[in-house]
Amino acid sequence: MKILIIEDDKILSDTIKQCVQKQYEVEQAFDGQEGVLYGEQDIYDVIILDLMLPMMSGYEVLAELRKNKIYTPILILTAKDGLDDKLKGFEDGADDYLVKPFEKEELLARIKAMIKRNNRTYIKDEIIFKNLKLDTKTRKAYIDNKEIMLQGKQFDMLEYLINYKNTIITKEQIFDKIWGFNSETTTNVVEVYASGIRKELKQYNYDKFFKTIRGVGYMLSE
Repeated sequence: MKILIIEDDKILSDTIKQCVQKQYEVEQAFDGQEGVLYGEQDIYDVIILDLMLPMMSGYEVLAELRKNKIYTPILILTAKDGLDDKLKGFEDGADDYLVKPFEKEELLARIKAMIKRNNRTYIKDEIIFKNLKLDTKTRKAYIDNKEIMLQGKQFDMLEYLINYKNTIITKEQIFDKIWGFNSETTTNVVEVYASGIRKELKQYNYDKFFKTIRGVGYMLSE
């Protein structure tokens, strides 16, 4: 599980990080523009967003991410406790709102609840690309109802590409999403797993849909 903290006060950002880092991997952005760039990677399970930011306000960050179809749950964390501020945040697409100062236990509880709601809303039991089906409960994959053998993170990588079909996903995005920032391996592992996936798909002539964008990443496309 990964959390992005967008907060320009580095002391407060570090405090939030300390609150959550035992349970989640954490990245930090310190202004609005940087926050949008991080958020658009779409690799986070929750974004904690301050409203008073340099470069772009928190409201602008929120609106930009939602405009770009980034549906990561966003918790607004701010000193602005007026009803109008809260309503604007929710209207722009925020999922929750917590006023500073906050208790660590409440922050963790809200994050946990947001992740649970998001998983219940967006995770599907079956993901489909043409005649390729992934069963997310059993973690088995089928083409024309014949099982293809995907090992471990090969399933996760193919699931990621199907969820973002027709979109180029960089090696770095895949690595961060599946292996995590703190992994001791390198992004070269993505190429190894991609090769394994392509080998399995080739048996059914589905490797033609698994495209390598040289020097960038991969895309599953018709």
